[in-house]
Amino acid sequence: MFHKEGHLIIVFTFIFTAGITLGADYFIPIFWLKLALQILAFGLLVLVLQFFRNPKRNTIINLDHIIAPVDGKVVVIEEVYEKEYFKDQRLMVSIFMSPINVHVTRYCMSGKVLFSKYHPGKYLVAWHPKASEENERTTVVVENKPFGEVLYRQIAGALARRIVNYAKKGQEVIQGADAGFIKFGSRVDLYFSIGTKVDVELNQIVKGGIDCIAKK
Repeated sequence: MFHKEGHLIIVFTFIFTAGITLGADYFIPIFWLKLALQILAFGLLVLVLQFFRNPKRNTIINLDHIIAPVDGKVVVIEEVYEKEYFKDQRLMVSIFMSPINVHVTRYCMSGKVLFSKYHPGKYLVAWHPKASEENERTTVVVENKPFGEVLYRQIAGALARRIVNYAKKGQEVIQGADAGFIKFGSRVDLYFSIGTKVDVELNQIVKGGIDCIAKK
């Protein structure tokens, strides 16, 4: 199963791969060169297919849990000043996605979308200290009764060239549902109230829609 954001790219990549494979077979008489081109083209198709895969996740909805919005590695757990929406100190948990991770973004909790904004920007590497402020990104705030307002931010990286965000202000959303996609991209930050009980550790690998990030 592949994410809808990748359908067009997958079709073009398939056509390109078929063209290279057939063209090499017809026009290139040197066996090793022909084979090398065909293998490279097929490898590209495999990479695109794995990047846009969208595995089914059976999310168990729990209003007292914040679940991982994406697959990846927890790279930051610290108190920071969030200056766009809260304008105060918050507890931030940052999840880094490598190119081989599933890049679907899922709602980390059920609730109402209070804020959703897109910011154009740079494409610094995802772990750069200024990436969360200067890179292309979207900021979304969801509210429910157990946790109050929770902010998550999709952040593009050096390879990312498009962030897709489905959250709209006033929308009621369901934990684990599809919230967007980062095409060839790289990081999601979560911001909680100070004192929120975090249920992950640094360098822990998490699965979007499955693993608990924080709990009441």
